[in-house]
Amino acid sequence: MSRSPPNAIQLRSVGSQGTMASLPQPSAVQNPSSHSWASVCGSPPWGLSCLLALQHILVLASLLCASHLLLLQCLPAGGLSSSPAQLLASSLFSCGVSTALQTWMGSRLPLIQAPSLEFLIPGLVLTSQKLPLTTRTPGNCEHRARAQASLVLRLCGGPGCHGLELWNTSLREVSGAVVVSGLLQVMLGLFGGPGHLFPHCGPLVLAPSLVVAGLSAHREVALFCSAHWGLASLLILLMVVCSQHLGARLFPPHPWRRASTSSTHTHIPVFRLLSVLIPVACVWILSALLGLSITPWEPSTEAPWFWLPHPAEWDWPLLTPRALAAGISMALAASTSSLGCYALCGQLLHLPSPPPHACSRGLSLEGLGSVLAGLLGSPMGTASSFPNVGTVSLLQAGSRRVAHLVGLLCVVLGLSPRLVQLFTTIPLPVLGGVLGVTQAVVLSTGFSSFHLADIDSGRNVFIVGFSIFMALLLPRWFREAPVLLSTGWSPLDVLLRSLLTEPIFLAGLLGFLLENTIPGTQLERGLGQGLPSSFTAQEVRMPQKSREKPAQEYELPFSIQSLCPCIPHPLRCLCPLPEDSGNEEGVPSEPGETADLLPGFGEQCPGSSREELRSQ
Repeated sequence: MSRSPPNAIQLRSVGSQGTMASLPQPSAVQNPSSHSWASVCGSPPWGLSCLLALQHILVLASLLCASHLLLLQCLPAGGLSSSPAQLLASSLFSCGVSTALQTWMGSRLPLIQAPSLEFLIPGLVLTSQKLPLTTRTPGNCEHRARAQASLVLRLCGGPGCHGLELWNTSLREVSGAVVVSGLLQVMLGLFGGPGHLFPHCGPLVLAPSLVVAGLSAHREVALFCSAHWGLASLLILLMVVCSQHLGARLFPPHPWRRASTSSTHTHIPVFRLLSVLIPVACVWILSALLGLSITPWEPSTEAPWFWLPHPAEWDWPLLTPRALAAGISMALAASTSSLGCYALCGQLLHLPSPPPHACSRGLSLEGLGSVLAGLLGSPMGTASSFPNVGTVSLLQAGSRRVAHLVGLLCVVLGLSPRLVQLFTTIPLPVLGGVLGVTQAVVLSTGFSSFHLADIDSGRNVFIVGFSIFMALLLPRWFREAPVLLSTGWSPLDVLLRSLLTEPIFLAGLLGFLLENTIPGTQLERGLGQGLPSSFTAQEVRMPQKSREKPAQEYELPFSIQSLCPCIPHPLRCLCPLPEDSGNEEGVPSEPGETADLLPGFGEQCPGSSREELRSQ
């Protein structure tokens, strides 16, 4: 494996406008085999930002198409009452709005919002009860999905299509569950629920959740890759080669000068920064040249070029007791997943753990995105995307500017179902390969987090093994059970079946209960010196002054933060505490003004000043 240059430095993303800052790594902890991008302080050029945003769009499109395909295939037969491109466009539009809100005034992390798989399981449980009794058997939906490579989603040709009313009712009921889940997340965030729970989630809670999040999608990934193992293997091979074997190859022919006043040039590792775009483009073009149309979507000429998503486009979401039960399970699972995403993204960007106010704001704004998605008729809500966080780790580049561009592109694409229809031409092996590699990165990051606690402790070994194994066992158990869980009341059946088949929720719940009920020292639990943080072991080694400056990245923009005194007292949990914000003189500072000063280093980058950062 190629080695990085001796003076390579790790890319970090901070700053109110997506400024990228970088730090020299101490030689004692520098991994000679790690690939890093040598850069100096400043923002990435717009061209590179657009390429990074395009790769996030491809990952988001893979998750978008995969989740909708798995759900639509399990709806009652009878054809689609609306174009699949319009469903995808409405969901993409809500993802763009949610991403923009999240990076602007939510958690402030460069997180991409996407239809999470945590919404898929309750949706499948809800729609399965609409099927006739003879076909409602365990694994029935799975067997139907396995044949999706030979099936085609067809648009219904007229009002008399068989099963059309049943199909619309099922879709409206799932949309109603998405609205309920969004409202519950908004309430949890506004009243500070995540902020109260997150300090009690140590490495032994978050790390098993990340491991299970990486493993939970392996069935879906294998399902899509099985459509053509040759193309899937080629895509995975190219992504590995570009990101790892060629990741340290720097290209000096056209060096990038970061600022007009600086003579320093930066050589860009093109293969690693484009390790998603290059493989996807190659395999997509190759499948087209070979005439391999491995997609179940049927192109529709009825998809409009311009279309403004609005509520009640097809009909209002249907709120029923069963939709309420499914919405509760969606909210709990998506909240667990999002909190894990916050911690993972902060860890990858070498920032402190998200403070309570950032978690509360982020979850409430994710809930608004799900409410918007449900009102627009989408059967999938929005949540922080694990595959996109894995992409940040794969590319070793993350920026708020890139996240803003992703949100803008999603909104623009959501206005044109005809353009969104291009995503439906992505071959199934490409969807599976992209999700497989990004989920593998999330899995490995979860494993790497175990070192923050005393993993040799018998207490911790039990918590980790029990949480992971039971989170994977219970969903399989209920899928393979000869008799479906039945309490005699349909809404309760939907709630229990949804929660007990959500792997990431089970991992988080079991880890949280065991971690906070089994006796153990703070050091043993990875909460050194009693600091309430999920990754305290990293933060303890930082000077106090170094921890405070990157912590400002979670604060609200200055123009909004000045309105915090006007917010009612019960909602003050959304604002930073007075002792957590401000500089040494006690005057609030705008997030990003000191973004170039990262943990452990007090040297300011040449040419950077408060005025320059404000003018970006």
